[in-house]
Amino acid sequence: MTPPDSIDQRISIHGETIFLRRWHVGDGDAAPIVLLHDSLGSVAQWRDFPAHLAQATARDVIAYDRRGFGESDPRPHPATIDFIDEEATQVFPALREALSLDRFVLFGHSVGGGMALAIAAHQPDACEAVITESAQAFVEERTLAGIRAAKQAFADPAQLQRLTRWHGEKAAWVLAAWTEVWLSPAFRDWSVDSWLPKIRCPVLAIHGDHDEFGSPAFPRHIVAGVAMPAEMVLLADCGHVPHREHESLVLELTRDFLAGAGADQDG
Repeated sequence: MTPPDSIDQRISIHGETIFLRRWHVGDGDAAPIVLLHDSLGSVAQWRDFPAHLAQATARDVIAYDRRGFGESDPRPHPATIDFIDEEATQVFPALREALSLDRFVLFGHSVGGGMALAIAAHQPDACEAVITESAQAFVEERTLAGIRAAKQAFADPAQLQRLTRWHGEKAAWVLAAWTEVWLSPAFRDWSVDSWLPKIRCPVLAIHGDHDEFGSPAFPRHIVAGVAMPAEMVLLADCGHVPHREHESLVLELTRDFLAGAGADQDG
């Protein structure tokens, strides 16, 4: 099958330039899938997954670099502990308006999964479905231990240099936006609990059984807290990046879930 065409775009949101890429599969009416990247992620780091996701689901796929990441504008100030809410209430609504998105599906990896849940809670009438992948649901000691280990590893200048491949001179800011916020005592009580009851669409929570940044308690918590139909899939022999470690299975799960979600809504 011929890979879908992709189009790069830069849009201004609250005076900051956001970079995004859209993989286009046709003129169908299906709501596009919006990808929300992880704490060190970017559009480029999704690699071939968005193109394969577009092919598997027959939906357009949109990925964007959050403010301060990838090819989006740098941020002049450190990230705050409210960065997930800010994405859901300030950035995404403006992005949706700029792209004229009437309806959408959200696919979030890691902290992007938390953002997907927050966005779905704040825009329940427009979100058709949510797929979380390796999403944190609260602050778990395993998460903090993984972040501490990563912070120690990135103290090696050679390791930090690897981040510049994706984020350029913003690499140090990106790292601090992850480690300093999550390890802050003020963030310790964070959770997705306030959003889950407000979600009005089906949710699929995918998680690896060997995820070094969170236990299976996370997807269980998400599924238990959502009032709408929700499903948890725990992948065997899988770490924190299922779409890279088991891409074919994640594509299949997502395709089948969205087909079922569409059938539920139509019925």
